[in-house]
Amino acid sequence: MLLKNARVFHPDYHFEKADVRIENGRILEVASSIAGGGENLEGQTLIPGLCDIHSHGCVGGDWSRPDRNAYRKMARYYAQNGVTSLCATTMTLAAAELEGIMEALGRFAEEETGGAYLTGINMEGPFFSKKRKGAQSEEHILDPDVALFQRLQACSGGRIRLCDIAPELPGAGAFIEEVKKSAVISLAHTDASYETAKKAFSLGACHATHLYNAMSLLVHREPGVVGAVLDTPGVVAELISDGIHLHPAVVRLTFSILRGRVALISDSIEACGMPNGEYELGGQPVTVQNGKATLHDGTIAGSATDLFTCMRRAISFGVPPEEAVRAATSTPAESIGVTSTGKIEAGRSADLCLVDDDFCLQRVWVRGREIDRG
Repeated sequence: MLLKNARVFHPDYHFEKADVRIENGRILEVASSIAGGGENLEGQTLIPGLCDIHSHGCVGGDWSRPDRNAYRKMARYYAQNGVTSLCATTMTLAAAELEGIMEALGRFAEEETGGAYLTGINMEGPFFSKKRKGAQSEEHILDPDVALFQRLQACSGGRIRLCDIAPELPGAGAFIEEVKKSAVISLAHTDASYETAKKAFSLGACHATHLYNAMSLLVHREPGVVGAVLDTPGVVAELISDGIHLHPAVVRLTFSILRGRVALISDSIEACGMPNGEYELGGQPVTVQNGKATLHDGTIAGSATDLFTCMRRAISFGVPPEEAVRAATSTPAESIGVTSTGKIEAGRSADLCLVDDDFCLQRVWVRGREIDRG
């Protein structure tokens, strides 16, 4: 397959006109002109397929409820909406339940899904602060437990790529030093001080889960986890730019400070792609009204927005398109050690999105196969 004359998002984070040749599901060549007949995409833009490293579910399905048919339906929905790869994200649940979930996700990651594919698993919980639990179930929150993580990692077939932790908990330091050998450590649902967060980064944590949400905030004499993230080179920060979790000004400011270190995420739940109504997250009832998902006490509980929409909203907030696309593609993929997708260059998976001048999604390819968006 040869796609010609598109405005292509370059691996160096700018747009330029190019042709793209695809064979056997991979990008074979990208050049200003490639000989041969192909499909003319003049006036349209090719960007990499999006990589959502933090999503709990969509269209009535949840990665924490093992159901192969639901998983396949979710995979199709992600792909139809521009997300070609993702980390299935779990919640704070009982250890025995997590074991079954990890086994199911490990099996599904080996399948041809018919849509988006799993790059790994994001283990969001149970090693969290009860004070900053957000929509996580307090009943199942635990102190960091290396043996439990290793058991869950074995159940998943080694597919846990992100493990979230509150670094102020007993045993957190030793946990970080051991678990960083097999997964990226992310600070999350934490009331840690600036100093404690900085210590965690010095030990090997290098990621922050949904920055600003469910963590100690930046105050001028107590910088908190947010201050530690902004002040530590190399740390990648997740951001939910759905227009509900964060003010547009905060999104703009964060992009301007953390250049190249923002990973846009959806944090979507089963309500994504569904109408207003009653849903569930981590065993807790969730109400969705006008796109906002909340527990019955008013706590925000994930989002009902897909990653492509979050990327477009970031652009509408004033984030340069080059930075927004980067934050939804290569930065999240590379932050979890995935280099097979996220950029349009030779050797990468042919995961592509075709968009118009307003970044409205037109077509999607996953591993070179065009997705039916009907």
